[in-house]
Amino acid sequence: MKIDNARALVTGGSSGIGLETARLLVQRGARVAICGRDGAKLDAAAKEIGAVAIAADVSVEAEAVDLVARVVREFDDYNVLVNNAGFGSFGALLDLDLGEMQRLFATNVFGAMVVARESARHFVNKDYGNIVNVASSAALRGFANGTAYVASKFALHGMTECWRAELRKSNVRVMQINPSEVQTAFFRSREFNPRKLVADDIAQAIVSMLELDDRGFVTEMSVWATNP
Repeated sequence: MKIDNARALVTGGSSGIGLETARLLVQRGARVAICGRDGAKLDAAAKEIGAVAIAADVSVEAEAVDLVARVVREFDDYNVLVNNAGFGSFGALLDLDLGEMQRLFATNVFGAMVVARESARHFVNKDYGNIVNVASSAALRGFANGTAYVASKFALHGMTECWRAELRKSNVRVMQINPSEVQTAFFRSREFNPRKLVADDIAQAIVSMLELDDRGFVTEMSVWATNP
């Protein structure tokens, strides 16, 4: 697609990968809405990059449904969802708390599903759209202490494949990006390493997936640091 024709929603858009993706889309001529739970932080981010701020918690179905409805009203030709909202929770199996795992799934899995569902209803009606699910290298391989986070990203990977099979006939491209470790607030306790990935690297990859001509699409892309 031509990026200047993009009318996009970026969930989790007030920081990290979401913010940098929204920033790059705006710079390339797209109209962009970003959402997040912290209204003040969201408003500041939107003002900084020239996006529309819509406060919403995607883990709450009613808020997720209203979020997409507001985006459709804002951009009648809404055509891009970057499904980025998510967080991590880590711990050994012996110490896992069910409530914490359910809270993580409410955002990373169920929130992603509801926002995609509502967006897809609009895209199918328009016979065109793009969904980019921001997963992780954790969607491909598990690791010690990663049960909750890895399970949520494996679930997102599975949903991506299902949605792709369902929506392709309606000219809706469903794509997934798997960033390896990215230096964002997610890893705020670690010292910055110039050889590791930063959020802008992933933003560039997402935009490159979107800008491929609509005759084709990249089903999945994994991004790793060359030599961290």
